[in-house]
Amino acid sequence: MLTNQPTEARKLRNRLTHPIVDADGHWLEYNPVMREEFRRIGGDAAVEALAIASDRIPSSLRMSLAERRRRRVGQEAFWSSPSENVLDRATAMLPRLMYERLDDLGIDFSVVYPTAGLSYHRMQDTRLRRAICRAYNVFTADQFRDLSDRIIPAAIIPMYTPDEAIEEIEFAVRQLGYKVIMVGGLMRRPVPALAEERPDAASLVEWYDVIGLDSDHDYDPVWEKCRELRIAPSFHNGARSILLRNSPSNFCFNHIGHFASAGHAVCKALFFGGVTRRFPDLNFAFLEGGVGWACMLYADLIGHWEKRNGQAIQSTKPTALDRAKLLELARKYGRDEMTERLARGEGLEADPGLTGGVEDVDDYFRCKIGRKDDLRELFVPRFYFGCEADDPINAWAFNRQANPMGARLNALFSSDIGHFDVPDMADVVPEAYELVEHGLLTDDDFRDFMFANAVRFWGEVNPDFFKGTVVEKAAADVLGNGR
Repeated sequence: MLTNQPTEARKLRNRLTHPIVDADGHWLEYNPVMREEFRRIGGDAAVEALAIASDRIPSSLRMSLAERRRRRVGQEAFWSSPSENVLDRATAMLPRLMYERLDDLGIDFSVVYPTAGLSYHRMQDTRLRRAICRAYNVFTADQFRDLSDRIIPAAIIPMYTPDEAIEEIEFAVRQLGYKVIMVGGLMRRPVPALAEERPDAASLVEWYDVIGLDSDHDYDPVWEKCRELRIAPSFHNGARSILLRNSPSNFCFNHIGHFASAGHAVCKALFFGGVTRRFPDLNFAFLEGGVGWACMLYADLIGHWEKRNGQAIQSTKPTALDRAKLLELARKYGRDEMTERLARGEGLEADPGLTGGVEDVDDYFRCKIGRKDDLRELFVPRFYFGCEADDPINAWAFNRQANPMGARLNALFSSDIGHFDVPDMADVVPEAYELVEHGLLTDDDFRDFMFANAVRFWGEVNPDFFKGTVVEKAAADVLGNGR
C-alpha cells in the first residue's frame, strides 16, 4: 500500500521554506487493547469506566428515532472513522505507521489528541473519571514512546476540581513526560436549588461550568501549576447534542458549530475572569472550532467595553436621567395619557442599586482595563484557535483591516486526521494551501498558520518544547525573533 511515488502534499512541503506543524491530529484508540491495558494499569475501576464511556454513543444509536425524540436525545455520529481508505484507517490506529507516513502527508511534526478519550475527563463519577484518565495517559504515553522527534500525544486532564487537575498534570508531566495537556471546560454541575428543593429532579437538570467565571472552584492554582511546569493548556470541548444542538434525527445539525460554541464560552469566561491578566505568560488553545467565532468574540469584547465599561455605563444610571427635561419634551410631543404618568414619576427606574447584587457594575473589572489597547493585549497574544484545512474562514484571522485595532489572531493548523471529515490524509496540507492560491493568505500568513503560531503557542510557555524534534532549529529561529 505504501508507494515511492511522491504525494502532492510531499511535493508542496518540499517547495516551502518552513516546516509544517500539525497542532491537532487524532489517533483511533483500539478498544480491545485499551481494555486489556486499562485493567493492568488501573484495575477494575478503569475497566468499568471504559465500558461505560464506550457504550455512551452506541446506546443512543440503538434507540429508535421515536425513542430519541421522546427522550430528547441528540443524534450522534455513526460511521465516523475512515473505512474505504484502509491505509488512512490503519494510520490513525497505528502510531508507528503514522510516524512513517508523515512525509507523505506533508507534515514535519504532529501533536495527536484522543478520539475515544475526548470524553473521558467528563465522566460524572469521580472514582471512575480519575481512574480512566490515569489509565488513558499511561496507555497513550506507552503507545507513542520513541516517536517524540515527530509525534507527541496529549494527556487528558480531569477538571471537575482543581485538586484532581493538578494531581493529574503533575503525574502526566513529571512521571510520563507529557508536554501537551487537554484540559476540560464545560464541566457539568448540579443546580444547587434543585438539589435542595427537588432532589428527585436534580439529576435531570445541569449547568455548565466554564471554569473561568462564576465557578464554585478557584482554578488559578491549576494555571499556576501549568506555569510552573511550562505547559500551555489546550481545550478540545464540544457542545454537541445539548441546548440548541440537540436534534434527535440530524447529526450534522448537532455537529455544525458545536466546537465553536464551546470554545466561545470558555474563552470568553477566561477573558472576563481576568485569567490572562493574572497569567500573562500562559497561552490557551481552543481546538477544532475554527477562528471565525474568535474574530467575532474579539470584536464584541471591544464593542461591549466601549458601551459598558465602568465609566461609560454611568450614562445609563437611573439618577443620570433629567426627569424635568423628559417631562418638558413629553408635554410638547407626547400624548396626555403619557404626560400625566410621567408627571407622577411612573414607569421610570428609580432604584440605582437594582443591579442584581454584582460586586462591580463594570463587567470588565477583573481584567483591569485601563485603556482600549489592554483588550488587545489580554486577548490576541494569549489565545490560539485550531483551524481545519478546508475552512475558508481561516483567512479572517490574518485580515488586519477586518479585525479591530489591526489584530491578527493566532490560527493553528489542525489536520483532524483520523476523523470522518478527512477522507484522505494526504489532501489536508494542499487543501490548506488553497487559501494562498486563491489570494486569501500571503506566504508569510501561511507560514504563521502552518508553523510559527504553533511554535509560539507551545514554545513561549516552554522554550524547550521542540528540543530533540525535527523542527528544533526552525522553531528556535521563530522564538528567537519574537513576534
